[in-house]
Amino acid sequence: MITILNDNFSQLNTFLHEKSFSKIFILVDENTHEYCLPILLGNMETDLGFEILEIEAGEEMKNIQTANQLWEILTEMQADRKALVINLGGGVITDMGGFVASTYKRGIQFINIPTTLLSMCDASIGGKTGIDLMHYKNMVGTFSFPEQIFIYPKFLETLPFKELRSGFAEMLKHGLIADKKHWDQLIRIHKLDAESVTPHIQTSMDIKQDVVEKDFHEKNIRKTLNFGHTIGHAVESLRLHQSNPILHGEAVAMGMISEAHLAYLENLISEEDSKLIIENIQRYYPYLDISDLKDEDITALLLNDKKNTDSKINFSLITAIGDCTYDHQCSQENILESLHFYRKLNDA
Repeated sequence: MITILNDNFSQLNTFLHEKSFSKIFILVDENTHEYCLPILLGNMETDLGFEILEIEAGEEMKNIQTANQLWEILTEMQADRKALVINLGGGVITDMGGFVASTYKRGIQFINIPTTLLSMCDASIGGKTGIDLMHYKNMVGTFSFPEQIFIYPKFLETLPFKELRSGFAEMLKHGLIADKKHWDQLIRIHKLDAESVTPHIQTSMDIKQDVVEKDFHEKNIRKTLNFGHTIGHAVESLRLHQSNPILHGEAVAMGMISEAHLAYLENLISEEDSKLIIENIQRYYPYLDISDLKDEDITALLLNDKKNTDSKINFSLITAIGDCTYDHQCSQENILESLHFYRKLNDA
């Protein structure tokens, strides 16, 4: 299901030749249109007709209005149920494209060709598609596997540093929740760039894929992938609501720091392990200022998190480096203390 592409994309071309698609629709944003689409088209060999669908870049485009526009375009271009959607981009493109494809005419086939580190190691894997509702992250979506995921690591060379660092947060998370060796290897990276992270992409993808295969519909162990995301998503959503969006990985890094401290407050990990985790995350991620965000606004979003049941906030928290529990309900006092702890890091 996950294939690392060689330089001539022969595996992709074999896939296209073996399938009986009627037409191809390639979804891009303006960044992947400029930097990645020429590489794809220069190596894609097919007699099928294709159309390019372009949306603006950014999380703020991941909404029902954009989805509706894409459904209308597919309809106007007479896309049938044998059409193929190729999602060429980062997490917004794979989330949006997968959602549009999985709902159009009750589902047409799609593949993901992730172009960012975040989408390679996380967003494109696992069959989660979705859009944001108001300022709530991924509130509407489907569970729908792509036909195939094709990874071309050289796309990472087109990324700005901030985008590369954003995806690295998910790799760190994979190590923290499931593989101490992976975590130890990642924190040995001194200079974060495409060359240094590429050898570790396969391991990170394998961790995500293994968890998903055990629990596709997120009834149990898949929830561990949300470590750092409960608080992180709340902060990311508030920034989106303020029209001051932050990168997903920046929010997740902040969330992992807060939730590592929360795990300590809940007696799940030692203070020593909590400090070790926090100090290593801080090596890669600058402090994210949340001084203007009120506790009650963050808490309101936490209460609306998709993982919650019976109006109780369910956290996924690490119990050791390389192990994680889920559906853990924390005291309100400790949740607020974890936020206050993060805010005080700026004074250190």
